[in-house]
Amino acid sequence: MGFENFGTVSFTTEAKTGDFVDYLEQGKVMTTKCMACGGYYFPPKMDCPSCFDSEIEWVEIKDAGKLVTYTVVHYGPAGFEDDAPYVLAVGEFEGGGLKIFGRLSKDIEGSDIKSGMGLRVVPSKLPGDRIAYEFIKA
Repeated sequence: MGFENFGTVSFTTEAKTGDFVDYLEQGKVMTTKCMACGGYYFPPKMDCPSCFDSEIEWVEIKDAGKLVTYTVVHYGPAGFEDDAPYVLAVGEFEGGGLKIFGRLSKDIEGSDIKSGMGLRVVPSKLPGDRIAYEFIKA
């Protein structure tokens, strides 16, 4: 599978990291790790932006992270107008080295959202057989 079923609006059908969507379908959120320099990258990259090596391995993001920052979107851009309001966030994972940008689950009450709170990143099903990922409380 390519990227045609990823996210609310997809702008590409294929990418070198197409396996990312396959892993989401399997219930796993994965990232890539460079075997040469040890860097972790999200979104996944098949060529290391630090050392330019192409020896990459897929790694599942299983551990809890923490919320670094967030914002509430009240006016969504094209393709997201009907979703607003929603919360975009940055979570920190993998011992502080990996930052992930994504949505907070709508199941998290606004009054519960605090910087430093525990998060997990999980696959989420969207309408129309589409898939993405989101943060839930850890």
